[in-house]
Amino acid sequence: MSQSISEIKAILQGTKETELSSFIERFHADERSGVQKLVESASKQLKTYEKECARTYEMKRFEREYDSYSYICGIDEVGRGPLAGPVVAGAVILPKDTDILYLNDSKQLTAKKREELYDIIMREAVSVGLGYVTNERIDEINILQATYEAMRQAIGKLSPQPDLLLNDAVTIPQVPIRQVPIIKGDAKSVSIAAASIVAKVTRDRLMQEYDIVFPGYDFAGNKGYGSASHIDAIRRIGPCPIHRRSFIKNFI
Repeated sequence: MSQSISEIKAILQGTKETELSSFIERFHADERSGVQKLVESASKQLKTYEKECARTYEMKRFEREYDSYSYICGIDEVGRGPLAGPVVAGAVILPKDTDILYLNDSKQLTAKKREELYDIIMREAVSVGLGYVTNERIDEINILQATYEAMRQAIGKLSPQPDLLLNDAVTIPQVPIRQVPIIKGDAKSVSIAAASIVAKVTRDRLMQEYDIVFPGYDFAGNKGYGSASHIDAIRRIGPCPIHRRSFIKNFI
């Protein structure tokens, strides 16, 4: 019922017996309806929760398979395709008993959900490492080698050091730790998904800062990727210091 207690009392005081009986019946009907809605809502939420628990359990299958290792690290990168900014790699060691839900490929999550999960990961992870390679370095050694370099940086910042790496698709050169490359690993491993989220949020925040320093390219919106408006801005006002010259040579 939407009425307050005082309103109900006022209604009862001026109501005939037959009207009172009808009022009480409607009151109980509304009450039952409200309870039913609460039950249905709780049931729906429970089913959603159970479904997410099952999905997350499946995403721990590689972590279960390699459970004999002490510190399993997931690795992923963000920023191989943009025309501007660094490539960023994330390396994350999660607790073996982690119960973080909704971990997934960062591209499959909303910005709000990524931010929420970023805070949880940073709070609960055993260790997090980040690697950055600038646009100048990308132009110097190419994007693939720059990606490997960023990943090695991220691994080197971990404490404790991992004894197994779960990588999103690649095998990283010059790393003596055992590696397991997993195709589309950010959607199959909670460790890689966590690394994907940390790298994505870190790079997005950095590009938002660059948008203030270098206005006119909408780095906050396009994150350095080659949107039509971004390419048009390069042609109109020229490149800025964080543009990858090897990526934009056809636009200038």
